[in-house]
Amino acid sequence: MERSKQASHVDSVLNGPKGIKKFLPFLGPAFIAAIAYIDPGNFATNIAAGSQYGYLLLWVILFSNIMALIIQSLSAKLGIATGKNLAEVAREEFPKPVSIGLWIQGELVIIATDLAEFIGAALGIYLLFGIPMLESSIIAAIGSFAILELQRRGYRSLEAGITAMLFIVVLSFIAQMFFAKPDLQSVMHGLFTPQFKGTDSVLLAAGILGATVMPHAIYLHSALTQKRIVGRTDQEKKMIFRFEFFDILIAMLIAGFINAAMLIVASALFHANGFVVNDLDVAFTHFEQLVSPLSAILFGLGLLIAGLSSSSVGTMSGDVIMQGFINFRIPIYVRRLITIIPPIIIIASGVNPTSALVLSQVILSFGIGFALIPLIMFTSSKRIMGSLRNTRIITVLSWIIATVIVLLNLFLLYDTFF
Repeated sequence: MERSKQASHVDSVLNGPKGIKKFLPFLGPAFIAAIAYIDPGNFATNIAAGSQYGYLLLWVILFSNIMALIIQSLSAKLGIATGKNLAEVAREEFPKPVSIGLWIQGELVIIATDLAEFIGAALGIYLLFGIPMLESSIIAAIGSFAILELQRRGYRSLEAGITAMLFIVVLSFIAQMFFAKPDLQSVMHGLFTPQFKGTDSVLLAAGILGATVMPHAIYLHSALTQKRIVGRTDQEKKMIFRFEFFDILIAMLIAGFINAAMLIVASALFHANGFVVNDLDVAFTHFEQLVSPLSAILFGLGLLIAGLSSSSVGTMSGDVIMQGFINFRIPIYVRRLITIIPPIIIIASGVNPTSALVLSQVILSFGIGFALIPLIMFTSSKRIMGSLRNTRIITVLSWIIATVIVLLNLFLLYDTFF
């Protein structure tokens, strides 16, 4: 009975309404994954890059977004082709000790993710309302639980809530672009002219890349597509992936716009006025001084919403990683409670919030290879993927992307620790 219902649902979706309505059932998963691409770590790296180097590193955001588009497509395709998420496939394909090791590093990635997102949300509350950071962190914790409640109501409610928050961030940066009045010619030059200016610019480029291509989003996207609309045949699975790709394309374009807007605004306002801004609270103050209190409020609001929404995505990813690698699950509210403790301790210790955000990005960069390399291996296998396996061109391109990302992040790790 359940199989016949599922078959009916697949037929109604694939052979139902024409035009734009045909795409609607497929919209959503990529928007949830895209939240990981605009978390508070992105705010820190993009503002720092724009204020220090102007439009110089804008091309890094463009290339990072193209990489993210390919990577998230592979993750979504794995879920559609196998009906399993990346961590589940890894558990089946790798020896048990390897799966346990991948689970441990995955949990470290989630801790770093929660650190960045939770501190970002607390900092947003502090900047907007002047509430001390410790109290702000408690308010942020309550807000993150409220967002998780959307998940309990079903994936459509969660997707609607996350998408609404994503568009609030979009609107805030559209307004910031209007206030900043960037030079269009300089924007185009920075966007399409790859260049560096010294070692520090390479480090910032690695930081931008590490803050954009997030390992937990790679795990999560495969889980969001694995049972959403299940294809019975290779032909149906191919059709589902084609529709899902539009969801990914739209979501990545939006995430790319937000990241580019952060750097452009920082270039037009801070770099143009001779300010190098490495702290988000300093950026907030400069927005107020150089533009208006409204501009500062929009920046703080974007930071708050990005932190809250991405914290819920991080919690979901942690659930996927644990269930997939070791076939064990804890209640998601318990996981949320556990993961808010380290950030609150760090905030209570008085550590600079922006420094903590940058450190979290270094930890996240360490985890990218552990998610990306298995993903490329699995999606290139005909035995695992069937007719949805990667083409030769996509396989080669994916390995080039993985090599670039891993080498850049090794460079970042070396510079950080040595």
